Amino acid sequence: MKNFIKFRKTVMLSIKILLVAAITLGFIETWNSSYVDTLFSKNGNYVVIFSYVLIFVTFSSLYGAFNIGVSRLHETIYSFSLAVVFTNFVMYLELSLIARELVAVPPMLVGIVYQIIVVFAGSYCANTIYFKLYSARRMVAIFSDEQTGFELINKMSRISKRFRIECGVNAKTTDIADIKKLIDRYEAVVICDIDKNIEKEIFSYCYTKGKRTYLLPAITDIIINNSYKIQISDTPVLMSRNRGLSIEQSIIKRIMDIIISAIGIIISSPIMLICAIAIKLEDGGPILFKQNRVTKDGKIFNVLKFRSMIVDAEKDGAMKAVANDKRITKVGKIIRACRADELPQLFNVLLGDMSMVGPRPERIENVYEYSKKYPEFQLRQRVKAGLTGYAQLYGKYNTTPADKLNMDLIYIETYSLLQDIKLMILTVKILFMKESTEGFDASANKDVKTSSSKTEKE
Repeated sequence: MKNFIKFRKTVMLSIKILLVAAITLGFIETWNSSYVDTLFSKNGNYVVIFSYVLIFVTFSSLYGAFNIGVSRLHETIYSFSLAVVFTNFVMYLELSLIARELVAVPPMLVGIVYQIIVVFAGSYCANTIYFKLYSARRMVAIFSDEQTGFELINKMSRISKRFRIECGVNAKTTDIADIKKLIDRYEAVVICDIDKNIEKEIFSYCYTKGKRTYLLPAITDIIINNSYKIQISDTPVLMSRNRGLSIEQSIIKRIMDIIISAIGIIISSPIMLICAIAIKLEDGGPILFKQNRVTKDGKIFNVLKFRSMIVDAEKDGAMKAVANDKRITKVGKIIRACRADELPQLFNVLLGDMSMVGPRPERIENVYEYSKKYPEFQLRQRVKAGLTGYAQLYGKYNTTPADKLNMDLIYIETYSLLQDIKLMILTVKILFMKESTEGFDASANKDVKTSSSKTEKE
């Protein structure tokens, strides 16, 4: 094992290649045994195999399946399984084109089952080997606000195989010389929301000592990180345009929104019809739920959702949905779990109120309250609110406003057409993940003053 540790990256790369090879061999076996009519007599078979590998690696990369050791084991298995399903679907269409007719489905399904078994076994072995090669680093956390610091420490400590935070120190009450002595005793440093001058000194010291550093970013860090590097004579300069999307990007984004939302409405219309009938039959109440939300430039619009709560959900005053909320109907639990309650928002996208990808639209009251605590919160309004987005994918219902803001700004600062496509593909991944449909956790917003009579009910 000691010899392997010297070549850890090579070992992990080899494991990933073997996993891809095993899954590809599963497809080849299914192809050779069940789809003989689609085999070529010469080199055409290599093109089909190459396309399978290319498509599978692309989906696996998009879904983060290769983040072995970084993602949790069940997330790795889930990501690989999704990649297998989508790749085999594409290959089914490819083989049907070769055969000039729809080929039999059952053999492909059997092949998928075999491949998913390989995914389970391969992911478990790869994960085990990763943590044998990469032991958790001993870390020290440096913070100025204890609440923020402890929240991050708790999140990182849940992934004990990767992070081992053994010490926390308050930069406001500890001398910089003592902090440096602490840093010398650990392998990595976590920096949370400290004075910029102290942060600069600690960064320089960690760089000199070769210590790995994790930083909880401020708004300026996100903007500067995505700035342009230019050279003025013999001086390097960072330039940030700070203008949001260009006219060209906005036009392309709108065209894509119209096309995708129209296709989405057509494809999902049977599901929406079933949802509408089920909601009406359960209690006879209204099918749709409408609520004022804020989008680009502070514009107010009515967001559309399928009603998932009882008709008199506000009889005790308006409140946000929480885990195991008794106000959620039987139908509501189902449509919330698979995000079907969001489907009517495709009409919001088609009408131009929303975009397919962008920051989640917030209630007027929430924007007002969050902006008092975080003045930068209104920066999210530089683009249209979105049906899906960076914060919707990586956040939860109980993610703090500050973290949502940072994720939304990362999206705005790194916008591209390809990124929008990637985020829409990634949306499929979270549809059946429990974390993405959790109820609201009031503790996530306990540092934000909110009005008890002006909170979101759904």
